[in-house]
Amino acid sequence: MSPAPAQLLTDADLEAHLRALVSLDPRLATVWERAGPVKVRRNARGFAGLAKIICGQQLSVASANAIWARFEALDGALDAERYLGLDEPLIRATGFSRGKHETLRGIAAALANGALDFEMVSALPGSEALKLLTGLKGVGPWTAEIYLLFCEGHPDVFPNGDLALQKAVADALGLPERPDSRGLTPITAAWSPHRGAAALLFWRYYAALRDREGIVL
Repeated sequence: MSPAPAQLLTDADLEAHLRALVSLDPRLATVWERAGPVKVRRNARGFAGLAKIICGQQLSVASANAIWARFEALDGALDAERYLGLDEPLIRATGFSRGKHETLRGIAAALANGALDFEMVSALPGSEALKLLTGLKGVGPWTAEIYLLFCEGHPDVFPNGDLALQKAVADALGLPERPDSRGLTPITAAWSPHRGAAALLFWRYYAALRDREGIVL
């Protein structure tokens, strides 16, 4: 078997990683069959991509979609420098909480003063990129992992804190109860270096079971 690609940028890249993943853990062949076709899901890189992820934190897919539609319609909202010039009431009127607005301001300011460079984030190993992103106020592990997976195509990121993934893994592997982030970590560690493909597989599996998506991006 040829080595899997360095990034998850195309459906072909994903299929290569999924085949390598199933070779690593044959139990996942049944999960893939039940999930059906698994596709790469790409989001914008940089400030706009991270803003969309922050928008969706702790919200239903429907609510996040509605708020994002209003937010991205604001002139300048998706550009870090121009975002700093927008008034808070204007941002809050779209449905963004004060905390999310302040998180985006902090990210925009870090980009403006050179403390954050998304090209550098893209080039870093996963653990270092996570450390850099989670050093930003308001950016936790889930947000950073989702950014790396969906915006940068990182192949070895599994958001262990994601509720849908926890439920999907518990169901697929016949676990007695849903694992929390700490409990899921050793399970997903065994799927390295294909954890990104595993995450996409289990989100698709979750959607197939519940007939609804588990994440908005």
